[in-house]
Amino acid sequence: LKCVGAQSETQLTAATGSNGAEDSAADRPAWDSKIQYVLAQVGFSVGLGNVWRFPYLCHQNGGGAFMLLYIFLLLIVGVPLFFMELAAGQSIRQGSIGVWKHISPKLEGIGYSSCVVCFYVALYYNVIIAWSLFYLGNSFQYPLPWHHCPTDLTINGTVKECSSSSPTSYFWFRKALNITNSIEESGEFNPIMTGCLLAAWAIVSLAMIKGIKSSARVMYFSSVFPYVVLFIFLIRGLLLDGAMDGITYMFYPRLEIWGNVQVWRQAATQVFFALGLGYGSVIAYSSYNPVQNNCHRDALMVSCINFMTSVLASLVVFVVLGFRAKTTALHCVAENIGLLNLKMANESHQPWLPHFNMTDPSSVSIPAYREWYSQYRSFLGPTITDCNLEEEMNKGVEGTGLAFIAFTEVMALFPGSPFWSSLFFLMLLNLGLSTMFGTMQGILTPLMDNFSLLGRHRTLLTVSSCALGFLIGLLFTQRSGNYFVTMFDDYSATLPLVIVVIFETISVAWVYGTDRFLDDIEIMLKWRPPVVYKYLWKYVCLLAMVGLLAASLLRMIFKRPTYTAWNQQTASETTLEYPSWALAMIISLIVFASLPVPIGYIRSVLKSRSMRATPSPEGAGREMHRELYTHCNSTDQLESNSHHAPPQEDAGHHRIGFLPVCNEHLNIFHVVF
Repeated sequence: LKCVGAQSETQLTAATGSNGAEDSAADRPAWDSKIQYVLAQVGFSVGLGNVWRFPYLCHQNGGGAFMLLYIFLLLIVGVPLFFMELAAGQSIRQGSIGVWKHISPKLEGIGYSSCVVCFYVALYYNVIIAWSLFYLGNSFQYPLPWHHCPTDLTINGTVKECSSSSPTSYFWFRKALNITNSIEESGEFNPIMTGCLLAAWAIVSLAMIKGIKSSARVMYFSSVFPYVVLFIFLIRGLLLDGAMDGITYMFYPRLEIWGNVQVWRQAATQVFFALGLGYGSVIAYSSYNPVQNNCHRDALMVSCINFMTSVLASLVVFVVLGFRAKTTALHCVAENIGLLNLKMANESHQPWLPHFNMTDPSSVSIPAYREWYSQYRSFLGPTITDCNLEEEMNKGVEGTGLAFIAFTEVMALFPGSPFWSSLFFLMLLNLGLSTMFGTMQGILTPLMDNFSLLGRHRTLLTVSSCALGFLIGLLFTQRSGNYFVTMFDDYSATLPLVIVVIFETISVAWVYGTDRFLDDIEIMLKWRPPVVYKYLWKYVCLLAMVGLLAASLLRMIFKRPTYTAWNQQTASETTLEYPSWALAMIISLIVFASLPVPIGYIRSVLKSRSMRATPSPEGAGREMHRELYTHCNSTDQLESNSHHAPPQEDAGHHRIGFLPVCNEHLNIFHVVF
């Protein structure tokens, strides 16, 4: 008997896409340098969520305690799964469809689900890039257009919606979005945002038109520039009054949050999305690496950079929020002292008379005012209020509220505000673009690997995908478009991606086998990763993902999905429930993204039954679905693998798949999933 260890079921069943198309290893594009690849992976994994989601979660969930929980989950779940995707893509040298189809044809639906989710994310992510372009274009004027409320000429006074909220809120909701009062009021298209969205898709298309060769050049700037800006903002922020209050608030640990299940769910979800697991982009990028690349070191390095970026962004956010909170509290003190001066003029009996200097409000500290207020509040009436710095800090904002309202408000107070504003939104633009490149690569690479026709027309596929993304993205440029962005962000990717990663883990840990997977990695790295990965993949990661899926489903079932709407009349945000048609849309998005997994399984089962019903003469002497218990020469096998030679019967395809290994004297009888 020949050594069947050299022919795992992945090799026996592998080899072609649905159109018989497989790129040869020699023709496959490759990174020009290691730094190019690292920048691409870092650029994809480090995105807008690191800047506006992670700081908010720290803010709301115990500060330093949440960071410790995040590090714990990153080490036992995030890094192992990230390493798994890197190793799979690098060894098989295919996109997400080809990788999971190679392991077992019944799992090819995993790759298609990843592509669908990537497309969902690309649709709304580019809208955020369009918003950044809009704000960047409005930053080159002084004063900034969101610094003061505009004048209503009909009443010769300030616009009511602006005076009832704030200049930054008014500019965001009325000037930028021109938003409706709810998702049920669609409104007409916003022409300015439509133009910005077209520009965003044009940038993505031009940057990716030549594949990784063109996008990698852009990565040198788009991946590095945000770090330069973050460090500049950190240095500038540390010089602001209130910066240390913000940092203290950020790091102060509240360990009681560890007993809250929802905090664990939020931490696990953030780890999951921060590393970009399940999108297929990590697999796509690693597939362009040489087989001998140390992907284990890459997994540790990128994960560490990602976490440190989140901490850096949190420092920047909290020093800015600390300055904003202190400025607001001092303004509150000054207003109240002005009211006290009026009160003194109208009252003869003044037992509440303060000990501080009322003629110079700027000299009154917040602690001094609060101490006086706590003693005499019963004499003051409702017009004089408390000025609590901590309450201002507790007004945490996330997402678009942080970037387009809180930060714009602070930057308007800086000397040279146009410079700081343009720098900030240029940073957001680059963060968004580097993530968009990875997201689009998660769509294009699997399709080109699996379909020869698409692979031969890379440019046309890229331009067509971007054009389709723009046309569907017009949904988000309506006046109600922001509500659909929120819907896609909250629901279109979370559950499908968790399902995808669960099946990825099952396919590697239980279908292909962790021992065989570690054998393949040993061939690549020339050393064997710690055995702890075997148990993390088989049990810890899988159980964590199943738990996250269950928690997310239960939350959706028991808490009706809601969204935050802007009410023009009250000039305030309100929480509304999604209407029935919107709930149906949410369910459709989730189902459509998850369906390829069962469809791929059913299709493969039916196809295998059909093949068994009509056996071919060539297949009569060869068992396609089993590996026999047999002896083999491990030395010869390892030697052949080191040259990556394809099996003789697959030589026509020149495929490099999971590296076959037979480093034990006995191969266990194995049945394909």
